[in-house]
Amino acid sequence: MTKKKNLPVFENIEITGVAAEGKALVRINDIVCFVPNCVPGDIVDLQITKKKHSFMEAKVLRIVEPSKVRCEARCKHFGVCGGCKWQILPYAEQLKYKQQQIVDNLTRIGKIELPEISPILGSKHIYAYRNKLEFTCADRKWLPWEEIEAAGGLDKIDSTYGLGFHIPNCFDKVLDIEECHLMPDINNRIRNGVREYARTHGLTFYNEHTHEGQVRTLILRNNHKGELMLIVSFGEKVTEACMQLLEYLHNEFPEIISLLYVENLKFNDTIGDLEVKTYFGQEYILEEMEGLQFKVGPKSFYQTNTEQAYELYKVAREFAELTGDELVYDLYTGTGTIANFVSRKAKEVIGIEYVPEAIEDAKVNSKINNIENTRFFAGDMKDILNDAFVAQYGRPDVIITDPPRAGMHEDVVNVILNAAPKRIVYVSCNPATQARDLALLDAKYKVTKVQPVDMFPHTQHVENVVQLCLR
Repeated sequence: MTKKKNLPVFENIEITGVAAEGKALVRINDIVCFVPNCVPGDIVDLQITKKKHSFMEAKVLRIVEPSKVRCEARCKHFGVCGGCKWQILPYAEQLKYKQQQIVDNLTRIGKIELPEISPILGSKHIYAYRNKLEFTCADRKWLPWEEIEAAGGLDKIDSTYGLGFHIPNCFDKVLDIEECHLMPDINNRIRNGVREYARTHGLTFYNEHTHEGQVRTLILRNNHKGELMLIVSFGEKVTEACMQLLEYLHNEFPEIISLLYVENLKFNDTIGDLEVKTYFGQEYILEEMEGLQFKVGPKSFYQTNTEQAYELYKVAREFAELTGDELVYDLYTGTGTIANFVSRKAKEVIGIEYVPEAIEDAKVNSKINNIENTRFFAGDMKDILNDAFVAQYGRPDVIITDPPRAGMHEDVVNVILNAAPKRIVYVSCNPATQARDLALLDAKYKVTKVQPVDMFPHTQHVENVVQLCLR
């Protein structure tokens, strides 16, 4: 076996910027080096962990002098959990770098003429802002080496019953989470309560390798009223012991108005293709926005930052500049949130979405709000949205598009170009693929407004809304 080549140590290195995946960066000998758990201005000693021709990765051995902008992380799991990597950067600084991310992507990738980019809309709340979290159960929790060493060895630690988040890029390693600040504290009480109940009552947690274990995942959703939906996924056939866990949750946590469960005997955690059963209460919770109610079920997509979703949708509606006479196409409509939200100011809204269950939710959301000027179609966007569809249902005056991170398929872009609506509103969760698509649309459209919106404080992710007008 060949011995791994020793990788160098660099001392007194000043971190100069931020990069993708929440990492910081610095140039060493004209090579970009990516470093986690740092902020610009930190002076550190680095150990190179990976060296390629065009870049390096490193870990911090010692912080020689902390940056003047560095702050303390609130979460006790910071640096080990894969989430909230920017907690050590003050929120105002986070927004500054997210704004720059938008500018860099649109200019370097898009290479198109741009208006002045509006200042990013920050989130009112930077903790307890999420309305959905998913936790994974593991019969053995993953432990960082430092914790094992401090305890004097693995045999000195109880490593059973892990309930928390997957370690980044490791499907079978679960970090046990005692405290998470992404939702109100009820998430901690429920998660820790399930762990303790399982331990004291002999319920088993799931093993990803043997595919055995009773309790597999917990999915927690809330609404603006603080009402909760909890979906418990069981990895084996549901037994009386499983039902007793559900009864415990029902009695212990009155905030749960929708207590659901599912038997997942597959080799992956997704429940989209499985039957979800109701143990207690209703099979959905209701979210509200400007007097509109939206039914959120166990499989529904809904923006995970409720307050900022409202800000995002207001920007999209403003950029659409509707007068009441327009035919609007809402592409990648999901459960029809944007379609229903803008419907009052449009003649008709047509929503298209890949997931059939989401389209059914979209129809229900129109019905419960007495909205009669929406139509929804399910199927692959590039297959449904074609020239024949436009000929049948009418040429749109405005297109609102909110694609997944991969952006729009080139066939979809071509149909949009052929349909030639007066305006396009492009909502994106990935400014890089948005910039690529804007370059394709540039043949007929000019970017007239740009508004970044921060949906996910303490992460590098940023949403961006762009208005395009026909040249």
